[in-house]
Amino acid sequence: MVVRQLIRRLGHLILRLSNLGKPQNTPDLSGDRHIERAWVSAHLPDNPGAVLDFGCGEALLGLTAAMKGGEVTGFDRQQLQLPFVTDSLKVQTGDILDFDFGDARFDVVINCSSVEHVGLAGRYRSLDVSDGDLIAMERMRRLLRAPGGIMLLTVPVGQDTVFTPLHRVYGARRLDLLLRGFRVAKEEFWSKRPGLNVWTKVDRQEALATQPSETFYSLGLFVLQPDLEEDE
Repeated sequence: MVVRQLIRRLGHLILRLSNLGKPQNTPDLSGDRHIERAWVSAHLPDNPGAVLDFGCGEALLGLTAAMKGGEVTGFDRQQLQLPFVTDSLKVQTGDILDFDFGDARFDVVINCSSVEHVGLAGRYRSLDVSDGDLIAMERMRRLLRAPGGIMLLTVPVGQDTVFTPLHRVYGARRLDLLLRGFRVAKEEFWSKRPGLNVWTKVDRQEALATQPSETFYSLGLFVLQPDLEEDE
């Protein structure tokens, strides 16, 4: 947990330094977690059953799912020490690319601002795997109970770009690959427009046209269901 906190603080410091000298209303990522976490919380069903909180960090969303009646597995590549204890949430350390989940299956997978980091070496102790994000999505698709299972996904969107070792940004090409094997039950996009450093809902076309940087991109929010035809 100490390592994660240091990484987060360093990231915030880099973000602040990168914004020095910019006009006050230049769009940046400030407030992105408010949108993502509120959206995931709003779409978590009551009594969600077995929940996988992927890349859980401090497991705020996992705790929310537990409080709504779920039995939650918080999963992270780094060793964590949560600031709370509850019988409804357990933490598992491992790499989504090779971890053996055995017979475990989940009714809900929370995938909040996590999969874009998989396979980008140099952050969160990830290994260098060029399609790590796509492999991770396929693994989690197969961990979902079908029919009925859902994934709550939030990712950076804009023009297709990779900012190693920070994150991928998903555009018209890579986003389709990321969502392959799923049916999109609901999607929503948020961005910040020039001169207004506040988040607002936008349409898909505007979000995917965003020119991303290391410190700004638009947000794609999705409710996904496994596409059973992929397994036929």
